[in-house]
Amino acid sequence: MAQTPRLSLILLVVALAACGGGGGKKSSCPAPLLDPKRPHSVDVLTNFGDFRFRLDVEDSPCVTSSFASLVRKRFFDGTIFHRIVPGFVIQGGDPTGTGTGGPGFTVTEPPPRDSLYTEGVVAMAKASNEPRGAAGSQFFIVTAANAGLPPDYAILGVVTKGLKTVEKIGRLGNRVTEKPTRRVVVLRMTVV
Repeated sequence: MAQTPRLSLILLVVALAACGGGGGKKSSCPAPLLDPKRPHSVDVLTNFGDFRFRLDVEDSPCVTSSFASLVRKRFFDGTIFHRIVPGFVIQGGDPTGTGTGGPGFTVTEPPPRDSLYTEGVVAMAKASNEPRGAAGSQFFIVTAANAGLPPDYAILGVVTKGLKTVEKIGRLGNRVTEKPTRRVVVLRMTVV
């Protein structure tokens, strides 16, 4: 009999750890989980064109659900790509545009150990002192053939349409300062 409550407690801890927070205000999955049996994508309209990425609900159910919830609340509309490193990544999702802002919560969902960050992969940015898979609202899109990053960044999805737009935005940065040379604004994001 004593083993049943212990097993229940272990299962509860494992379930909470899958979506638990790290850094800032901790949160379990802050939004209802997306249906893994349906495809989910995000359309992004910028002042330099549009692109679409498919959400990886299978590998990142909590992170994708949290991100989709922020999209539905129009959290990203009007934000900028504040970090553009030509031949590496473009990064956005910070409401302050400084690289230090976020939604006020963090979820943690470590990616698979064999994750690769190749061209078109969309992943969640995190500070170096945050745990593997920490995610708030900042995201990056890889513009390199292979960014060579360790599997520390929660996978959000992959660009399925408009990669040329992402590549165009990726050329609008200063490699030394990692700052944009032109203001790139997310006019609207929608979940489809």
